Amino acid sequence: MVGSKRHSGARRAVRYALAIVLLLIMVYPYLYMVLNSFADWTQIDKTLIPTKFTTRSYDWLLHGGETGVTRPWFHAFMNSVIVSLCSTVLMMLFGIMVAYALAKLNFFGRKAIDNFVLFHMFFPAIILLIPTFLIIQRVGLYDTYLGLILPKAVSLWAIFMYTNFFKAVPQVFIEAARLDGASDLKIMYRIMLPMSKSITTVIFLFLLMERWTELLWDMIAVKSDSMLTLNVLLSQMFGPYGSYPGPLYAASTVLTLPIIIMFIIFSKKFKEGMQFNLK
Repeated sequence: MVGSKRHSGARRAVRYALAIVLLLIMVYPYLYMVLNSFADWTQIDKTLIPTKFTTRSYDWLLHGGETGVTRPWFHAFMNSVIVSLCSTVLMMLFGIMVAYALAKLNFFGRKAIDNFVLFHMFFPAIILLIPTFLIIQRVGLYDTYLGLILPKAVSLWAIFMYTNFFKAVPQVFIEAARLDGASDLKIMYRIMLPMSKSITTVIFLFLLMERWTELLWDMIAVKSDSMLTLNVLLSQMFGPYGSYPGPLYAASTVLTLPIIIMFIIFSKKFKEGMQFNLK
């Protein structure tokens, strides 16, 4: 009995040790970036854990330092917030409406559309990049907020996730609501959406993260400094700031910080949604 307890304790200790090692492997690159964004410039990329810290790198983001190149960081940050939130909200709205139709309504071609959504998820999105750009340019949306938002307003992944969730909702709820005179629109937002709070949080965070980190489309869809997003502005830093890694680490930290904050705020709902998906 004693030997069994010892073996059990040893296995538990090994599992905890492996979990800690894996956690450090995953977290350390981000921690390294944050530490080097505050590190004294004499220690950046010279040691695994800096011991001297300063805010000089962040001061360079605002004033350009020795390069004298100042960039509209706050304006670019607000552009990213506006574009990311608007695109995410639209992706979720379209996702909910299309998924409800595919899961709960009977109409001609429903199966074909369902299969198309699944097929298109494996279709390389970059193939449609040039046609989408030409359409945006010809309709006069180039270098505008709408040009940044509308091409990213539909997520096939969100449609797929919501469709599978709505299919699992018992039809009796839908029939009962219709007997009470509820329209499909009311059923969607009064019944289906409240029942999908957990998975909605997961979808929202993934879509927001995907749109927040979008670079390629943001680079080709705008040309003026007033429309630059934070990702594009960060990519431009490799020119004047290429020899200064501190500001690059600082800018990368600023770019990832909103995602970390959003995850911390919604972490409980996110875990609930992931547990539902794993069942």
